[in-house]
Amino acid sequence: MLKFLTQPAYKQEQTGPEADAKYRKMRLQVFLGAFIGYAGFYLVRKNFSMAIPALAPLGFDKTELGIVLSMNAVAYALSKFLMGSVSDRSNARAFLPLGLVLTAISMCFMIVPIQFIGADHKALAILVMAVLNFLVGWFNGMGWPPCGRVMTHWFSVSERGTKMSIWNCAHNVGGALVGPMATYGAVWFGSWFYGSHEELYFLIGTFAFPAAVALFIALLAYVLLRDTPQSCGLPSIEKWRNDYPKNYSEKQEETLTTKEIFFKYVLNNRFLWYIAFANAFVYMVRYGCLDWAPTILTEKGIDLKSAGWAYFAYEFAAIPGTLICGWLSDKLFQGRRALPTMLFMGLVALFIVLYWLFIDDLTMVIISLIGIGFFIYGPVMLIGVQALDLAPKNAAGTAAGLTGFFGYFFGTAILANVVIGAVAQTAGWNLTFLLLLGACALSIFFMGLTYREELYLVKNKK
Repeated sequence: MLKFLTQPAYKQEQTGPEADAKYRKMRLQVFLGAFIGYAGFYLVRKNFSMAIPALAPLGFDKTELGIVLSMNAVAYALSKFLMGSVSDRSNARAFLPLGLVLTAISMCFMIVPIQFIGADHKALAILVMAVLNFLVGWFNGMGWPPCGRVMTHWFSVSERGTKMSIWNCAHNVGGALVGPMATYGAVWFGSWFYGSHEELYFLIGTFAFPAAVALFIALLAYVLLRDTPQSCGLPSIEKWRNDYPKNYSEKQEETLTTKEIFFKYVLNNRFLWYIAFANAFVYMVRYGCLDWAPTILTEKGIDLKSAGWAYFAYEFAAIPGTLICGWLSDKLFQGRRALPTMLFMGLVALFIVLYWLFIDDLTMVIISLIGIGFFIYGPVMLIGVQALDLAPKNAAGTAAGLTGFFGYFFGTAILANVVIGAVAQTAGWNLTFLLLLGACALSIFFMGLTYREELYLVKNKK
């Protein structure tokens, strides 16, 4: 372990009104650091997909660029799991900014194979782009685990659903800024670097400008974040709020070995496996609807501009849906995550049916996509929260990484992209809608297997 990543030592515990005031201040500060820091990762996440239309005129083929694009999802899935275990043994204050800095550098270097190698040496250019996009995905995987660590140490179980639903909107905020940054970055700075070569302006807007902003955000996150309350001379969050879950023990405040994290607390926890499988099917629905919506709609004769607005509506609806779902899980369902997830996935299935039945009606399609977007992101968020709830705090990053790996590798890369694409090509869209409905049912089934254990956790607080 690098020295600067080592977890800070615990300081002598403070008590009294001044400690309470400090706790409240630090919780807000740390939350802002996690929110801003995680939003920064989405500024340098999938920028390559925005560059693809500008790369075709430079001599690159869509098939080759698709290979480069896929490297990001594969790397992210692996990293979220493997780097999660490193995060559990690291200082979140240093780990998150480090990941963001490395992501930004990798993203900025994407200019090199495009501008300086080019289509004249296409094989080498594609190889370098693929490696760089793999690194972007890998370093991006260093964003969620430290945030999960911070949220579990600074916010207790009974409030975590609400707080994480707000934090989870960071990726919508960061993702929403990528498009305007690419546009205005090219306009503001393109001529500085490329003069009259307007065909290259996109390199600055898509890669360099977001990377520069991400570097600034990494510095800001380092200033705001703190690893644990104990490293600031404060008691554990459970002690401060008198909010002890059934599976809490003092050992959760200690740093575990990699062997303990994987084999004692994560891989042998069958409930984590249940929600990992559920997450794969939730992500199949999430990206199966999102990634293929423009293709389905344009094939049905709906113009690309209208399809783009439908795509936007799907993402924008995520914010209120996520907030409501998190609030419900804390207040109405008293810290249980399985039941609201199952309820929301049932409503997702209803809107998928409407999407299918009224596929030729743009108004109904947009309403359906808004409904799917509104209800799907709550389960996406709550499954991550449930992974944190069902594992000890000092194994939180690895637990969430396991569910994230299943979501991105199996749910997104294999089921949503490969399987749905192949089925749509060979059997048509009707069968793909049936697959999406089947995924909803399977996600509800696997979440149902965790219901009793989660109920026990809530009812048996200390």
